[in-house]
Amino acid sequence: MPLAEIERAFKRKPAFMPYFPVGYPTLPDSLDALEALGKNGADLIEVGIPFSDPLADGPVIQQATQTALRNGATLKCVLDSTTELRRRGVTVPLVLMGYYNPIFQFGLKAFSRAAISAGADGLIVPDLPVEESADLEDALGGGLPFIRMLAPTTSADRAHKICTAAKGFLYLVSVTGVTGAREKVSTDLPGFIHRVRSAVPKGLPLCVGFGIATPAQAAEVGRIADGVIVGSACVRAIGEAQDPKRAAVDFASAYRKSLDSV
Repeated sequence: MPLAEIERAFKRKPAFMPYFPVGYPTLPDSLDALEALGKNGADLIEVGIPFSDPLADGPVIQQATQTALRNGATLKCVLDSTTELRRRGVTVPLVLMGYYNPIFQFGLKAFSRAAISAGADGLIVPDLPVEESADLEDALGGGLPFIRMLAPTTSADRAHKICTAAKGFLYLVSVTGVTGAREKVSTDLPGFIHRVRSAVPKGLPLCVGFGIATPAQAAEVGRIADGVIVGSACVRAIGEAQDPKRAAVDFASAYRKSLDSV
């Protein structure tokens, strides 16, 4: 079951979770990169679903997803790619990361069936607030964990709703604003994690994303969180390389080594 696979992934902490979109810099390159990440240190992978208006993403991921769309990457393409990654022997949990509109247009129940059949283990939808997520959750029917995101600016009342509904793990947004590498880890992060940990169900992993730019920063975050999510730095390193697959191997290995030192 997908939820059990996610729980198993956090037996090694801090867990390393890179993000990479299907279709960038080309569709074959993205499949090679995602496979390499999954076989060289990632404990889970966020598989990016390209979208024309990614409001939560900064310039690196925006540029990558626009390139992916020009390369023909669709939601169906992402689902087919997930199936292909499983065929290639990628066994780590694959968490689909995308915006609500393509999922809604695909059909919520149809998407749920297709995602589970493809081998996905979870879903993140950054533009779907907890107050409006009932239809999608009903369609998922408990078969695919809907991963919640929580920002440091979230009110106490909304944070309680999000923490109560959380499954799989909770995605903590480390900074206000969009995705993108930062020069240093927020000094407010330890307090934020402490507040959230006291509010979530016991044992629910807390993963931190947005702004983590280097293996050293990942280790710093890994000392206080259960998992580290790295997006923009991963996309840049792989997308700008002459050999994306080799770059993915090196990227995953470097972050895994740094996190193993925690």
